[in-house]
Amino acid sequence: MYLPSKEEASLILRKFVSNDYQLLHANMVAMAMLEYSRDSTDTFENYSKEQIEDLYYVTGLLHDLDYDQFPDTHPAKELEWFQDWSYPKELIHAVEAHAHGYNGFTTLPQTHLAAALMACDELSGFLYAYSLMRPNGFTGMEVKGVLKRLKDKSFAAKINRNDIYTGVELLDVKLEDHILKLILIYQKINLQLNKL
Repeated sequence: MYLPSKEEASLILRKFVSNDYQLLHANMVAMAMLEYSRDSTDTFENYSKEQIEDLYYVTGLLHDLDYDQFPDTHPAKELEWFQDWSYPKELIHAVEAHAHGYNGFTTLPQTHLAAALMACDELSGFLYAYSLMRPNGFTGMEVKGVLKRLKDKSFAAKINRNDIYTGVELLDVKLEDHILKLILIYQKINLQLNKL
């Protein structure tokens, strides 16, 4: 088993992904996943606390690694890469499960790691879209405004709300708490987001 460091994963990301939004999205999901690593209920054997944090972060950072090049079969190609590179089975499961319902993938999250990825992936994209229509981005963003936009199916229409709801249910957290957690993360780094 081999888990790349955060720095190595960042280099891998930039090698395979050139789209600016995809790079930004990967970093946003990684930051959310790092936060969720501290609530992990998974019992991964032989992982230190620091390694669990790295596992969550790297999973978030690399979850869409093949999307830029192979959007119609995502994440099939990256799952092959991860197997070839001897990445942890926990990471591979989470990446496969986050694609539940897409391109023939049917695996549902079986771990906290995988549920967190499903819950954070789509919501990160949604929050970013919402931030773009606000004069101060994430600053001052409130949960009630996000909930209102989630109900508006015409806003960020490509975002799969069901993935957010399923991920939150599997994480056993309230939707409002999940939204607030991510808002607070992105408020802390509001000025950095466009520089990633």
